[in-house]
Amino acid sequence: MRLYLLIFLTSVLTSCQQQAPWQSLFDGETLNGWEQIGGVAEYSVEDGAIKGTTVANTPNSFLRTENTYTDFILEYEVKLSAETNSGVQIRSNSIPEFENGRTHGYQVEIDPSERAWTGGIYDEARRGWLYPLRDMPEAQAAYKHLEWNKFRVEAIGDTIKTWVNGIPVAHLVDDRTAEGFIALQVHSIYSDDDEGIEIQWRNIRIITENPGKYALETALPAIDMYNKLTHSQQDWGWELLYDGSSMNKWRGARSAEFPESPEGTGWDYKEGLITINESGGGESVNAGDIVTRELFSDFELWVDFKVTPGANSGIKYFVDADLNKGEGSSIGLEYQILDDDLHPDAKLGAQPGSRTVASLYDLIKAENKPINPVGEWNHARVISKGNHVEHWLNGRKVLEYDRNTPEFQQLVDESKYEVWPGFGTWKEGNILLQDHGNDVHFRNIFIKRLD
Repeated sequence: MRLYLLIFLTSVLTSCQQQAPWQSLFDGETLNGWEQIGGVAEYSVEDGAIKGTTVANTPNSFLRTENTYTDFILEYEVKLSAETNSGVQIRSNSIPEFENGRTHGYQVEIDPSERAWTGGIYDEARRGWLYPLRDMPEAQAAYKHLEWNKFRVEAIGDTIKTWVNGIPVAHLVDDRTAEGFIALQVHSIYSDDDEGIEIQWRNIRIITENPGKYALETALPAIDMYNKLTHSQQDWGWELLYDGSSMNKWRGARSAEFPESPEGTGWDYKEGLITINESGGGESVNAGDIVTRELFSDFELWVDFKVTPGANSGIKYFVDADLNKGEGSSIGLEYQILDDDLHPDAKLGAQPGSRTVASLYDLIKAENKPINPVGEWNHARVISKGNHVEHWLNGRKVLEYDRNTPEFQQLVDESKYEVWPGFGTWKEGNILLQDHGNDVHFRNIFIKRLD
């Protein structure tokens, strides 16, 4: 009876999978629907498979889909002719302002080395290893070198799962990128001895129509990347400014201690979020701004933020917390956070549009913003190196400027900051999260000092 039931259930599952709305991404004969970016490794079609061939002294090469995808289930088969690193990019992008078009995004690894992290998830050109296969012997043994291997990837919402030859390998929760292309990687090599290694892909198909209906269960526990440094970020010198529970790296802008308040008022920090609660829209009149205990000069800062309808806040840098002892917020350069549609500040500013989200507040308007709607998370990135500063929003650069220049000083002289001598020119300062009396949330606050 049990055997009959197992056969029946297997038959039903197989039938459901066969009836799933699969679409082929590769016609078996041409590279129609694909284009090559990055390096100049060779791609061709042979015996119903896409073949990539390594070429020495060229960057990573990618054969990407012309279309982009959000939620999907992807299946493909891979075979290597010799030991080399490779992978398949998902939800990946290439834009001119990101390292001159460098491909970046999630990669499902192909790793035939002794490390054996095939099916693990790597964040190409950004955070490095998100889901390494440490202490996962069954997953590490799933890949069969020099044979055809079947991969399954489910990317649904903020969850990415992988299987190799039917064995669950990865279960990642992360929402850095929601949409992008799929790409077949031929990794860079720098030895003539490694030239001519072949990576073949075949039976590449995808479900984009209601993929959740066809998702599989996995016994692997989910690993989320919220308020955590990746394996690679730790090696690269990144620092967490919020670990999801403690505010020991922060204090009040006008206090030596963090401004504790009853729950639901002032600043809350729990369940992986820092929240400044609604208090009527006043600027730093309730709990007040908070600043880092340390000062920063050359740095790269990442902050996720989410606003509520009509909300106003900001991320400030090069803050002199001792400068303004009167009313209002502490003084520093500000990455504006705002509901552009509902808050009146969006129509104000010394320069037109300079108080809209991601702008350099009151000085420079952010342009070409890929903003997510109110109530969804957005990713701010600020890079400061010497006098050059960049604002990024959701992976795209939206403005850049140079401090300590006549052009910058003119903007200051025409702004509300003209009354503060030396504004924006200080060598170092605090990072600040602003209390502007509205309900705003923060998480994933990372910083790296730049040499």
